[in-house]
Formats: sequence, structure tokens, C-alpha cells
Amino acid sequence: MNKTRQMSETIRLGMLLAVSGGFMDAYSYIERDQVFANAQTGNMLLFGVNLSEGNFSVAMRYFLPVLAFALGIALAEIVHKKDLNLLHWRQAAVLVEALILLGVAFFPQNMNLLANSLTSFACGIQVESFRKIRGNGIATTMCIGNMRSGTQNLCNYLQDRDIENLKKALLYYGIIICFICGAIIGNFFIKIFAERAILCCSALLFFAFILMFIDYEREKEE
Repeated sequence: MNKTRQMSETIRLGMLLAVSGGFMDAYSYIERDQVFANAQTGNMLLFGVNLSEGNFSVAMRYFLPVLAFALGIALAEIVHKKDLNLLHWRQAAVLVEALILLGVAFFPQNMNLLANSLTSFACGIQVESFRKIRGNGIATTMCIGNMRSGTQNLCNYLQDRDIENLKKALLYYGIIICFICGAIIGNFFIKIFAERAILCCSALLFFAFILMFIDYEREKEE
């Protein structure tokens, strides 16, 4: 495993982002009309089903978050190619995410479509901005790819007993566990704070933003 790493590829940052990813999905599904913030495959499925049944207004409830997710990816890619003087582009991405979720917390239930679209937009930014942990391609907003890669590395370890494959498998499964923990934490806070629960996720992302400064200073020392 390559010892050189970017500040955006540390394990602790990846864990924090995975917790926030699970939190956002739980929030949008439980509190905001059972729409997924991250799991766009589920949204596309429900969009297609409702479209086929003529439920066009319900279909739009699932389509717009998918579109917003794609726009979030596009924005992250555009910012990536810009020369930001004050911040690393990934720090800017986390900051924008945190600010978006801060605003979503104050949307009433009759604005769920906009709330879900903005949450998915933030998720799109995250999925495009943070794609690796210690050089391994890992998603912090979904689990299918992580499960595939983790299982593949586990099978490789059982076959050749290379400890590096085991470490990679544990890393992938660890991120999945963090995602699940985010959903558990999200459900807990939703029961207490309802729409305002997403403020906790915003706070996590603000902390991640600060953490990236700390990791950057440690990189310079190394």
C-alpha cells in the first residue's frame, strides 16, 4: 500500500464521511417522504414504478433527487478543475455540504421535495469528491461497491494469505459498518428532533472540514 496519501484519504475522515452518508439516507427516507438521499438506484426504481402506474407527481418525488445528485457530481468536478486559493477543493466540497444540510434542517414538511433534492445534491458532491481511502477506491455514501470490493479482497486473502488483502477487506467492511452506524444514529436523532435532526449531520461535516486542516498539517510534517 502506498504510504503517501492525501489529506482526503485518511481512514478517520472516511469513517466520518461514511457515518454522515448513512445519516443522510436515514434522514431523507424516514423524515422526508421515504426518498433516498444516496441510494439513487432505489429512487430510479421507484420513479419507474410510479411512472408506469401513472403516479406522475409521486414519480417526480424520486426523479428530482436523482437529477440533483447528478448535478452535485457535476459541481464537484467543476470545482475540482478550479484553482482555489484559500481552500483545497475537497475542503470546499465538505463545507458546501455542511452549509446545504444546515439550510435543509429548517425546511418544513411541505418542502420535502426541495429538502430531498438538496440533500441528494450534497450527497452527489461527497460521492464525487471522496473516492479513495489510502489509495483504495471506496464510497462513503453507498455500500454495494464496498461490499463487492471487501468480499473480493477477503476471497483473495483466503486463497493466497496475503495480509494486505485482509487489511483491505477489513477497511471496506469497516466503512460499511460506519455507514450503518450513521443510519442508526440518524434514526435516534430523528425521533428526537424530527426535521432538525440533519443539523447533527451538518455538524459532523463541519468537524470533517476542520479535521482536514489537521491532517494537512500532519502531511507537511511527514
